[in-house]
Amino acid sequence: MLTFLFTDIESSTRLWESNADAMRLALARHDELLRNCIDAHGGAVFKTGGDGFCAAFRNAGDAVQAALAAQLALNAEAWPASTRILVRMALHSGAAESRQGDYFGPPLNYVARLLAVGHGGQTLLSEPTRDLCHDRLPPGAALQSLGEHGLRDFPGRQQIFELTHPGLPRTFPPLKTSFAPVDADKPSIAVLPFTNLSGDAEQEYFADGVVDDIITALSRVRAFFVIARNSSFTYKGKAVDIKQVGRELGVRYVLEGSIRRAGNRVRITGQLIAAETGAHIWADRFEGRLEDIFDLQDRITESVVGAVEPSLRLAEINRARSKPTVNLHAYDYFLRAWQKLSMDPRPQGIEEALEELRRAIELDPAYSAAKALYAWATQLRSSSRGRLIETEVRDGIRLAREALAAHHDDPITLVTAGWAICSLDRAYDEAMDAVDRALKLAPDVAVVLNHAGWVRAFAGDPADAEELFRRAIRLSPLDPQMAHLLHGLSIACLRLGKYDEALAAAERASRERPTAQRPLLFSLVALGRLPEAKALAQRMRESPVSTTISWFMSVPFRDDAFKARCVAAMRAAGIPE
Repeated sequence: MLTFLFTDIESSTRLWESNADAMRLALARHDELLRNCIDAHGGAVFKTGGDGFCAAFRNAGDAVQAALAAQLALNAEAWPASTRILVRMALHSGAAESRQGDYFGPPLNYVARLLAVGHGGQTLLSEPTRDLCHDRLPPGAALQSLGEHGLRDFPGRQQIFELTHPGLPRTFPPLKTSFAPVDADKPSIAVLPFTNLSGDAEQEYFADGVVDDIITALSRVRAFFVIARNSSFTYKGKAVDIKQVGRELGVRYVLEGSIRRAGNRVRITGQLIAAETGAHIWADRFEGRLEDIFDLQDRITESVVGAVEPSLRLAEINRARSKPTVNLHAYDYFLRAWQKLSMDPRPQGIEEALEELRRAIELDPAYSAAKALYAWATQLRSSSRGRLIETEVRDGIRLAREALAAHHDDPITLVTAGWAICSLDRAYDEAMDAVDRALKLAPDVAVVLNHAGWVRAFAGDPADAEELFRRAIRLSPLDPQMAHLLHGLSIACLRLGKYDEALAAAERASRERPTAQRPLLFSLVALGRLPEAKALAQRMRESPVSTTISWFMSVPFRDDAFKARCVAAMRAAGIPE
């Protein structure tokens, strides 16, 4: 039996495109480090491809030692800021066929699939390799179980382990595959985007909004584990294999369907499918007038709950009921605004969303969800400008407080308004009260956990914030806004003094979210890596996302000591006043 080590550089295409000459030098150093570590521990490289290595070892313990030595060497290397190399690695043990210096067979396929689900800097082990080496680990090393996951082309769920060491990053996003539910005893479900059969692409926002409300309603049934909207919507517009969806999202059930809106009539079809077998559990069609849309949503929710858990108490089903407005035109404007803020949170998209929300509030002055969303959009607009406009801020604060005063039982309204008054008015205790209530009402809704995490990170206990972000990441493992979650996680870890973990989260977030360069800079300074921090500060000065110390002083951190440490780090790195 052999143990195979596969490696691959994370985001190598982007690195080549950003600076090919520097990448050529970095790649040569990467190759040298990996070959030295593999040779030193008795391994043999039998294949290379681009920036990846395939090596074989006679002993699993030697393979793990080589992988750890390579990761430590890569992590300690003073890479240029534009070509920082992060390598994912995977190890699996098994019997393989050898021909002319190459290897073939199931173990090679398995380690390739295992490598594909990891992240740069992360080393994954299969269960057979763990069993062979668990008592022969290098000093300081440990193996952490990541639970059971589906791997492409392999039946069932596989135990996966991560190699950890104090000298390596300790925070990684969820694996790029199915993730074990937060509570495996709960029925788990993903609601896929419903097909829009209206014949009008303009009606997509309506179909998506109806599904979003169904997801929220199911999430409020505490006996369910419901995958967040942002992860399930990654399948929008794609032909999907329900069994594959179940494996990738780690759920037992999948709800899919279609929506047709014609004039004043709405028809919704839905079918609930057992993900593991593909068997249909329930299917039905719901028709009514447009003004009956909320009743139709309630009936779908009740049907799904009844099909999966018929023993649930009526109170649990009633908990999911909501009728946010009696005015369907206001609801329509709200859905349009929600789509713009979710899909296009740039200045123009924010302005368009604010206009849609003004119309919704004019049509229904008691529409609390629209008021809370307006307040949040005001905060987004202020952040995108890098400055506050007093009259706009006053409007946002007023509408957020009206929403909180009128709507005590909608968790998304509570948490959205809470984050708005935290950031716009520094009303920390009021914001914390709002998110506390939201968390009691909906402890497993990713958007609630996300906003609550940011409020906790800025105004509350950073340990609570860290846990909220980690739970949100578990609930939404494929979230397109993962960078936003990791950005928040990095801030929470910074406040806790977990600088290595803050750095790991910020590095990943900053690739997609330029504002996450700020906690990345703070982490580098805290870890004594001042030359890298100064190089990052230079890039930040050249970036269109402006960062100055005077701007940072307006950021709503309640912890003055932490804020002072951040300012000192910015000055040390060369951020202008």
